[in-house]
Amino acid sequence: MKIILRLVFFVLLTIFSFIIYISFIGIETTRFNNQIQSKIQNINKNLNIELKEVKIIFNPLKFNLSAKTIGPKIFYQRNFLEIENIKTSVSIRSLFKDEFSIEMLDISTKSIEIKDLISFTRSFYRKPELILLEKLIKIKGYVIADISLKFDNEGNLKDNFIIKGFVRDTKFNLSKDYDIEKLDFIFNLEKNHFTFRDLKLKINGFNLKSEKIITSKYQNKFLFEGDFENKALVLDEKDIDNLKSIFNFNFDLKKIDFSSKNKFSFYLNKNLQTDKIKLSSKINIEEASFLNNTNLKKIFPEIKDEIILKNNEINFDYQENFFLIKGSGNISIQKSKDFISYKLEKKKDLLFFDNSLKIKDGPFLLDFLNFKKDLGKETIIEIVGNKKKDNQLLLNSITIKEDNNNIRIKNLVIDKNKIVNDFDSINLDYLDKDNQKNLIKIFKRDNYHILNGEYFNADNLIENILDNDKKSNFLIKNLRIKLNINQVRLDKEFKLNDLTGELIFKDQKLFNANLKGNFSDNKKMNFVAKSNENNKITTFTIDHAKPIVKRYKFIKGFEGGLLDLYNLKNDNISKSTLKIYDFKLKELPTLTKILTLASLQGIADILKGEGIRFNEFEMNFENKDNIMTINEIYAIGPAISILMDGYVEKNKLISLRGTLVPATTINKAIGSIPVLGKILVGSKTGEGVFGVSFKIKGPPKNLDTSVNPIKTLTPRFITRTLEKIKNF
Repeated sequence: MKIILRLVFFVLLTIFSFIIYISFIGIETTRFNNQIQSKIQNINKNLNIELKEVKIIFNPLKFNLSAKTIGPKIFYQRNFLEIENIKTSVSIRSLFKDEFSIEMLDISTKSIEIKDLISFTRSFYRKPELILLEKLIKIKGYVIADISLKFDNEGNLKDNFIIKGFVRDTKFNLSKDYDIEKLDFIFNLEKNHFTFRDLKLKINGFNLKSEKIITSKYQNKFLFEGDFENKALVLDEKDIDNLKSIFNFNFDLKKIDFSSKNKFSFYLNKNLQTDKIKLSSKINIEEASFLNNTNLKKIFPEIKDEIILKNNEINFDYQENFFLIKGSGNISIQKSKDFISYKLEKKKDLLFFDNSLKIKDGPFLLDFLNFKKDLGKETIIEIVGNKKKDNQLLLNSITIKEDNNNIRIKNLVIDKNKIVNDFDSINLDYLDKDNQKNLIKIFKRDNYHILNGEYFNADNLIENILDNDKKSNFLIKNLRIKLNINQVRLDKEFKLNDLTGELIFKDQKLFNANLKGNFSDNKKMNFVAKSNENNKITTFTIDHAKPIVKRYKFIKGFEGGLLDLYNLKNDNISKSTLKIYDFKLKELPTLTKILTLASLQGIADILKGEGIRFNEFEMNFENKDNIMTINEIYAIGPAISILMDGYVEKNKLISLRGTLVPATTINKAIGSIPVLGKILVGSKTGEGVFGVSFKIKGPPKNLDTSVNPIKTLTPRFITRTLEKIKNF
């Protein structure tokens, strides 16, 4: 019994020792090499493996054998991979059943080319994501990986593979526009889920890095999501054009130097097309330049061809049919540096904006309001609104603040042709560039706009009122205004009180008008315009002509006078009669030259001294396109009388001819003497004495004046003079 017990103990000890030995130390053999090679070829007939001795270790808990070989080579058709080691496990049950079955296969590679690894993996796992990777990799790169494959009882490869490792110094082309090089990362690849960590790369020469990027398969697409950041990245026009094509929106960025932190996601299909791009970025702009394609020279006189941003911090969010840009920093629109904050939000076909510009030293003008920024004060411009796909602008709020100056506009609508279509209200409370107070309000009521105010400086608008056929983009296409202003400043000398009436504009032109106002000396002003389908009649009378006439720079020293203008416009032809009564003229360069050439120096001296008085001035003229045809200009006074006609081609040519008569009262007296006056003047020919003819011709800034001082009077002159004399 003792012998049997000892024998059993010895056998058990031997078995236990053997189990311990093969469990911890294992045995080396080539017995299973043929079976392993055969099994791998059953998986893929193009695969073959060159094995050395295989070390077998028993796993008593799983009741299987683990096999490991060092330095094998795996052949794939004509190519091969050098492997660091291969581990596998074999079911002991399959051995007892004489069915050699591999449960798993772990492969640890040496440094191998990425293309070879992908081709090798595809031989086991024919999935589209591996085909996609193979297409992406165009240039060499190196990888060290641990590959874990599992098999079912039938020897078929399961889907729960795991590939871990790291990539070094890889280069490939994502598309024709993008070269990626120096790519390093750690990866973990599982079924339908790829993870990349500590990623560093250079794309088109720019360094980027990422903590993590995850790729997941959804149906026939792959979802890429992760983060990346860059430091001190400079993009030129070519790089920016590529970004435009990816994000599918247009901006006039020329160059940018920036750093950023970004989170992104997008889908990539088998044709390498991106979809559902999402990007969230925090951007620090060192410097960026934009092409200035705006026409703002009249508002910003020193505006440059390129707008430059410096030290701007921006938050940027982008996805399909939406993006949001929110930022602030320094901006150089003109010579000086200003501060800007901005918010742009695009939702489908609408672009919303909320922008603020602080101008410290640069100029800022609003010519139509006679407003000029004080260079010693800060001006803040705030604009909130939206832009539609058809380029129509709705400016919900426009605010301009400078010290005690405030300009506010609500709900201004501008169409695609940059014409104002409507607005709700305008509040003006400011000192203009003439240091004059303006305090008025315009607000909408039904189909009218009501204009009420205490003070308004109209010095800059009088020419626009007289030139009532001129279009202005600052006027609504169809506008009706009822106004009541306590005091309107015409110039430094004249103020109009209690200006009331109505203005109606159609197609940005004055259609009907009826304005009345009073001067402090009981003198009046009336402006009336009436239109129908065919013509428009305009009348303008003002008991003080000086604030109107003095605007013609070639006339100086104008005093007194009452002005009466009548205009009839039919289609594109305008006929006008302008009359001015009882005025004095001190300086008119062309008249001075005529008097000098005609040896009438005494009258010329009077003109320069106390001035020449005229009883009446009348001008009949027609306007068509850029041509003014002067049918007659007639002026009569105690010292001289003038009759003139001709034409003026705007900004090109002046051509006038006429007759000047000195000592009009003497001529009048001679002409009125019975018999003698008839002899001197002539009943048929109308020729008389004391006449001077002249011609004026040439460009506006280089007129040539000629005079014939010995000339009898024409019947026309005599007729016009006698008509006027009868009225005295």
